[in-house]
Formats: sequence, structure tokens, C-alpha cells
Amino acid sequence: MNEQNPFFRDTWVEVNLDHIAANVSAVKGRLPKNVAIIAVVKANAYGHGDLRVAEAALQAGASMLAVAFLDEALSLRRKGISAPLLVLGASRPEDVNLAAREEIILTVFQFDWLIRAKAVLEEGMNLSVHVKVDTGMGRIGVRTTEELMRIEEIIHTDSRIQFAGIYTHFATADELGDHYFRKQLHDFENMISSLSSRPPCVHGSNSAAAIRYEEAQFDAVRLGIVMYGLSPSQEIKPHLPFPLKEAFSLHSRLSYVKVVKKGEKISYGGTYTAPEDEWIGTIPIGYADGWIRKLRGQEVLVNGVRCPIVGRICMDQSMVRLPNEMKPGTKVTLIGNQQNNLITVDEIADKLETINYEIPCQISSRVPRVYIKAGQNIATMNAILPQVND
Repeated sequence: MNEQNPFFRDTWVEVNLDHIAANVSAVKGRLPKNVAIIAVVKANAYGHGDLRVAEAALQAGASMLAVAFLDEALSLRRKGISAPLLVLGASRPEDVNLAAREEIILTVFQFDWLIRAKAVLEEGMNLSVHVKVDTGMGRIGVRTTEELMRIEEIIHTDSRIQFAGIYTHFATADELGDHYFRKQLHDFENMISSLSSRPPCVHGSNSAAAIRYEEAQFDAVRLGIVMYGLSPSQEIKPHLPFPLKEAFSLHSRLSYVKVVKKGEKISYGGTYTAPEDEWIGTIPIGYADGWIRKLRGQEVLVNGVRCPIVGRICMDQSMVRLPNEMKPGTKVTLIGNQQNNLITVDEIADKLETINYEIPCQISSRVPRVYIKAGQNIATMNAILPQVND
């Protein structure tokens, strides 16, 4: 540990809060003034850190936050977040009183769920709900106008329950073809029209729909992956209406540097054999950090040069082939910019044959998150630090 890092290992994530704010502002600038932004900070803000991202999003113009589970909402409340909080996933009916006390909005996704929740809701409690309509995503949600009308009737006959919103989720908004999106939008509009009165917050758009389809913006849009500076898909990436600013980067330092002789082997199984005498560096990151074994061969940046990972990635350490001798302590960038070279989240996703959403989420909580904001210090954990200059 040193005065720059209040943690005891040389591996960390940097989250640029100015980029988070810039992405939120860019979307807000394209929306009508009466359309709100719901910032999606589920899964610890897609691995970026829920509290800091929530604060940055709210300061940039978001008016509500959304999470997946009640636990995530409670965590934000305990960290001092007082903004409206919507739980998008299924909560247990027996937990509605806790949600009501903490002023957390729950999702009604089934008539039977509402009946069970109503039965346990204590007198004097006020529970705010949004109704989820399943128009084709196939996860949770009300599937017929008949069920929706029954739900509305129950809510309207119980003064303890406030019908604050209704929403759906578009399954293919991140694809260039829009046939299925159009079908879902039509079905959602039909569901809304079946209500006797429209609730104050209607929302359907995820990131992709929010920036592509004005007709689906309704009263609010849910901003998830775009807020973090990542495209909802590779397919629509060339068609984005404005540049995104990636907020997540991953760094380490060389912990050990040595010469390996021709024919010597590296790591478990001896799967890498040095073809000639070469410099090998060790970095303190491995699959327990979410830098999984399939990333063997992936390049990292050392002094701005791309250097491949050699041998099997271990639980806590990885080895890289260096172009020349370098000092222990030299910064290694696994995701992000270094000396005019760049490794993006998308590059890592391509290597792992997955989507960019998964990459920041898979970097484990034992990797500290460091937060960068212009004009302020870097903050990590509970410490405030001077700017790191590398």
C-alpha cells in the first residue's frame, strides 16, 4: 500500500465518472424535455460500482435508478441514495413491507403475485409499483390485457398501492432489423390502451431503443450499457448517433521480470515453451479476478507495446512476454488506453466470444475500483487519493 493506492495489490479498475456523465448527457440532449432517464445500475452498475455511478448519473440528469433485485436497492439506500429506485426483477411478496418502508418501487409481473403481496402489506404502508408487460422478451411480465385489467382493478381498489408506472422490454432493439421490435411496440401500446387510466411513468426503451426509436421513448427511457460507454451490440455500433466514452479500464503492474531460456516452460501444464531466450513478466491478476483462462494469448499493454499473455492464466497471476527488460512496477493495461494504444472492452469480449456487457461484470469484487472525476481526486473504497500519474 502507498499514498496513491489504499489497497495492497497492484491490480485495479479505473472508472471514469466524467465519461459516465458525458454518456448520460449525450442521451439526455437527444430526448424531449418531458422524457426522463432511468439509469440502470444493477449488478453493481455492470461491475463499475453502484454508488459512484448512481451519483454521477443523477448529477448528469437521470431522475430514477433501476436495479435487478431488492437487495441491490437496499444497498443503495444504505449508502445514502434517496432518489427513486425501481426493482426490475421479481421480488418476494412477503418483502413488500420492507420495500414500502424504504420507498423502493417494486415490479408487479403477475396477478397472483399482487394478490399475495396485498395480503401481507401492512395497514398504513404505501407501496409504489410498476407493472411489467411481457410483449415478447419471455422472462417475466403480464401477457394478456385481461390479466392487466385485473391487476389495475386490484390496485385501484387498494389505497395502499400506487400504480406509478408500466413498462416492457424490447428483445431485439439492438438489431438492425426492426420487425420484431415493431410487433412488441404495437403490443405494448395495445396493453396501455386497455387501461382505464394511464399511470404517470410509461417506459419501454432500453439503451438501444432509447437512441434509435423516438416513438418508443414514452415518459422515460432506461439507460444501461450506453451509459457505460459501450454499444448495445456490434451490429448497431456503426450506426450510433454519437460517440460513446468507455468508462471502464483495467490495470496492473509487473510484479516480477526474468529471462527465460530457450526451451523453458511457463505455467501449469508447461503449455508454453520459450522459442528463444526472452523476457517474461508476471502480473498479479488471474481467473479469480475474472481474468479467465480463455484469455491466454490476449495482448496487454506495457509501455504502450502490445505484449501477449503466455502459458495458462493462474488463479492470481498471469505471465506476459516482454519485448525487452522492464522494471518491476511498470504499469500494465489490460483494458484501456496506454501511450496512444488501446485495448477496448469489445476486444476482450471478442476474444471470449461473448458480449461486452459480460466483461466488466466478470471482473470480481476483489479488484478495487478507482474513480476518476475531473477537478477532484481519485476515490477508491472509502479513501480520497491524489491523481495517479502513469
